Amino acid sequence: MSLSKLLSDYGMLIVLILLCVFYSITTLDEQNPRGVDAAEQVTQMILDGYNTQDRIVVVSKSNPEHVLFANTLLEELESSGYQNVEHIEGEPPEVRSAFEQFDSLGVRADAVAIPQDYSTIIGNIKNRIPVMSQAQIVAPRSYRWPTFLLANNLRNVANQIVVIAIIAVGMTMVIITAGIDLSVGSLIAFSAVVAAWIIREMGGADATLGVMVLASVIAILMCGLVGFASGITITKFKVPPFIATLAVMLVASGFAYIISKGESIYEIPDSYVWLGRGADLFSIPNAVVLMVIIYVLAHILMTRTTLGRYIYAVGGNPEAARLSGIRVNLVLLFVYTMCGIMAGLGGIVQASQLKSGAPTYGLLYELYVIAAVVVGGTSLQGGEGKISGTLIGAFIIAVIQNGMNLTGVESYTQKVVLGFVILLAVLLDMLKKRSWGGKKKTVAAG
Repeated sequence: MSLSKLLSDYGMLIVLILLCVFYSITTLDEQNPRGVDAAEQVTQMILDGYNTQDRIVVVSKSNPEHVLFANTLLEELESSGYQNVEHIEGEPPEVRSAFEQFDSLGVRADAVAIPQDYSTIIGNIKNRIPVMSQAQIVAPRSYRWPTFLLANNLRNVANQIVVIAIIAVGMTMVIITAGIDLSVGSLIAFSAVVAAWIIREMGGADATLGVMVLASVIAILMCGLVGFASGITITKFKVPPFIATLAVMLVASGFAYIISKGESIYEIPDSYVWLGRGADLFSIPNAVVLMVIIYVLAHILMTRTTLGRYIYAVGGNPEAARLSGIRVNLVLLFVYTMCGIMAGLGGIVQASQLKSGAPTYGLLYELYVIAAVVVGGTSLQGGEGKISGTLIGAFIIAVIQNGMNLTGVESYTQKVVLGFVILLAVLLDMLKKRSWGGKKKTVAAG
């Protein structure tokens, strides 16, 4: 395989890998396990160094991270057969008081299990209490590892890009047909507001699962109808896609404000966050699982079906596609409708993540979506692009944003960097087109 072919087919994937390597190196740091990870490490240390008859004292504060550590550790030790386990929760004065009570009763501890950020303070208190002074502090050990590659950070990267990536599926189809859809950001807000409004009117915080599903489906279908209307405007009235979808963007945003009366809608059941915040499959966020399923189906559609070939044909040369019997207008109606549906689904995911619906959602998302598609290798001139490339493009943007956050780059600079990334992707696409055009002309002349 030639270098040019390799870069053409896998260039963006190579860029994504290099970005991950770069941010892995630049975020290499001392890591302190917290929560469940810390508890699991301490559990193993106790299992290796203490028997089930030893007295273990678990010390923690009352903040959520310490509570998670303590609860997990207590459960693990109990399931491992440790009977003499006590838990002290509180600030240093309360811990000191508990230790002094041990001293007055002559109760000796063999180990004090504690989160790392609390170990120094409690260690000093322990050393001043005679009966506790011989107890060993058991705290998580720090280790060097890239912050970027921490499991929680990687899950956050995937979870944060979900809405953009889902909408980018529909946008990829639109751009392959040499179109554009600027309304997707407003449709996110429209979908979230419509779903939240229906849920509020049909039970609010006490709404049933059926109501939540119905509200979400209605919101997605309404966004599909908006996309269909954009398609009609473009195909029947020959309005340029940029103008048609710009108008729809304003209309959808306006309706979102009218329905919500300019305010966020919070009267939603707690269970509505299942899609946006849940993680039922190997701790992978449910929204990420949904995104993967959508990309698999979209990839099959674009590479294994007649409709997929029609979409590429319309983008490559609409007149030639029409003369070959392809119903160009129907293809365009499909892609704009699908783009609306994906935007509606993105709005539902965001409403689930934030447990509310607001007319301010989706601000500038259309730019990030288009950026993901372009960076992923889809040509703005139409006829070329891959669904898998769009997913890679979405992750490139997410990795750059996340990496800059981790390395302390200010938000204004981040916008400059992302702007240059998008511009570079477009310039590379233009250069590739010119290069191929030159080769074709040379062959024809020969």
